[in-house]
Amino acid sequence: MADDDDPTFAISTRPQRRYPRGGGVEYEGETVFSVRPSADFDDRDLVVLVQSVLDAGPYRYGDWFDLPMPLYLVHDDDTGDTFRVAVRDGAVEFHVLPATNSAGLRGLYRRLTDATDSSWSVTRKGD
Repeated sequence: MADDDDPTFAISTRPQRRYPRGGGVEYEGETVFSVRPSADFDDRDLVVLVQSVLDAGPYRYGDWFDLPMPLYLVHDDDTGDTFRVAVRDGAVEFHVLPATNSAGLRGLYRRLTDATDSSWSVTRKGD
C-alpha cells in the first residue's frame, strides 16, 4: 500500500538508446534518483542491504560490469520494470532506462526503507 509520504519517482526525461556502428549500446539523456538513508551507512553496508532486498524478490538482477562500484541491472518481476541500481558515496542510485516506469522504482524504494529503521531522502537529477 502506498504511503502518502512516499516519493512519486516521476520520470521527467527518459534516456534514448543509440546503437553506434562500432557495436554496443549508448544512452543519451538520463534521470537518476539518489536514495540516501539518514543513518550513517557506508557503501559496503548499502551493498549488503541492496543485495538482501534484491535477493528477497521479486527481482532478477546481475552485476556484470567491471567497475570500481557496484552496478546492477535489475528487473522487477511484479511491475515488469528494468533499471540500473548503483551504490556510491553513501547513496543508492536508481538509473532510469527507456522503458522504466515509476512503479518499479517505488517498489524498490519501499523495500529498502522497510528493511531499515532509517528515514530516507530522494533527490532527482536529469537532463
